[in-house]
Amino acid sequence: MATGLPSQEQVIELLDDEFARAGYEIEDVVLDGAARPPRITVIADGDKALDLDTIAMLSQSASRLLDDADAVGSPYVLEVSSRGVDRPLTSEKHFRRAQGRKAVVTMADGSRRTGRIGGTTDGQVRLVVPERGRSGWSVQDIPLAEIVKAIVQVEFSSPSAGELQLAGCGDAEAGT
Repeated sequence: MATGLPSQEQVIELLDDEFARAGYEIEDVVLDGAARPPRITVIADGDKALDLDTIAMLSQSASRLLDDADAVGSPYVLEVSSRGVDRPLTSEKHFRRAQGRKAVVTMADGSRRTGRIGGTTDGQVRLVVPERGRSGWSVQDIPLAEIVKAIVQVEFSSPSAGELQLAGCGDAEAGT
């Protein structure tokens, strides 16, 4: 039996196929050998939301795979979770998956824009922003290379149908 925790690469290698079959990819693995008991956190992301039933299913599968491979030499805590709303959007796939969500975007020149994420293609993201001094919306195509940080915002009210339409979403996706 192995002692201690497996490496991040070993965890990904053991679990990657199982997560892919469920429609998710492993975004990150965080190992904490100093915790008692040691903790393995697997962060998953996918095109569909990671709900509690799916987290439970993935946790059971991951635990079984880790135990069967004798990858962990002592009792451990396994946590499977999503990226979380507060994690920055760092790749084109993150922007694609966040389509329809409101975000604060910091540009390379230091300026900030708040808008609704629209479609993402060819290294650009569409951002639906309020028109200054007017009650309408405009669309800006922004190269992803010019974005240094983007954080999805939690919303407590539904966006307008027009704003969602410009972002390429139906109103059924409001607030998702």
